Amino acid sequence: MLLTLAFILMPLIWNQLVGLVQETPRMFASGQGWLDELQARYPNIITPDQMQNWIGVASREISQLGQRALTLSLASLGNIMSLIIYLVLVPILVFFMLKDRDVLVGFLLSLLPQKRTLLSRIWREMDDQIANYIRGKFIEIIIVGTVTFFTFAFFGLPYTALLAVLVGFSVLVPYIGAAVATLPVAAVAGFHFGISEEFVYVLVAYGVIQALDGNVLAPVLFSETNNIHPVSIIVAVLFFGGIWGFWGIFFAIPLATLLKALIYAWPRGMHKRDEQRGVQTPAREYE
Repeated sequence: MLLTLAFILMPLIWNQLVGLVQETPRMFASGQGWLDELQARYPNIITPDQMQNWIGVASREISQLGQRALTLSLASLGNIMSLIIYLVLVPILVFFMLKDRDVLVGFLLSLLPQKRTLLSRIWREMDDQIANYIRGKFIEIIIVGTVTFFTFAFFGLPYTALLAVLVGFSVLVPYIGAAVATLPVAAVAGFHFGISEEFVYVLVAYGVIQALDGNVLAPVLFSETNNIHPVSIIVAVLFFGGIWGFWGIFFAIPLATLLKALIYAWPRGMHKRDEQRGVQTPAREYE
């Protein structure tokens, strides 16, 4: 099913991406025309000198972006070769890890102490929660992407498949992904519809999708398995993002899940939880 979906979506997304790149100059021309129209409507607020300054700043930024992209591409040839090597070696590594799973797991377990009740408890809880987290995120991506695709198609927005995939994958990065995905959605809608009612309707519909995802869909998918308070998620995003940047934000929820498992599996936390449940747990179980 996944392969069929990929073979159907990938050509469509690629064609829309090529079309978007080809249409970018026309979008910039349309944006300049929109600025000229604003200056004509509000000559007392927007002066021709301000217009020229804005256009000059935009031109400089675009030229610098091109130079940076060229410099980065030349400087990253070694990284590209490393990436190609990893693309070959990682699938082979995964194959042998799956093939000899029992042997590798047995070897790792032989390095651990014989009495590892606490460690085993943390491992089982993390295994269950991470598996459910990945499953829930996959379902969330499919639902959000599908709803976004049909919503944008209803409004007649171009590049619906490309934008739907972008919005769907934006849920992988909490809070930050939704904010970043708003920019291309607003840009495409603005260039296609202009500042009109349709533009506002598209942004309102996109906001409703994000609100339903954050307040209804995500809690329903993760409430039973990853019962983490939103404040804890925000703190985890800020803390791990400040330490490791993008990857810290990307792995914020799994890392918060790990900390939660450690806290609840620790003897004092486990004893407190068992007392709340009215369960008498022998002391040796926490050894």
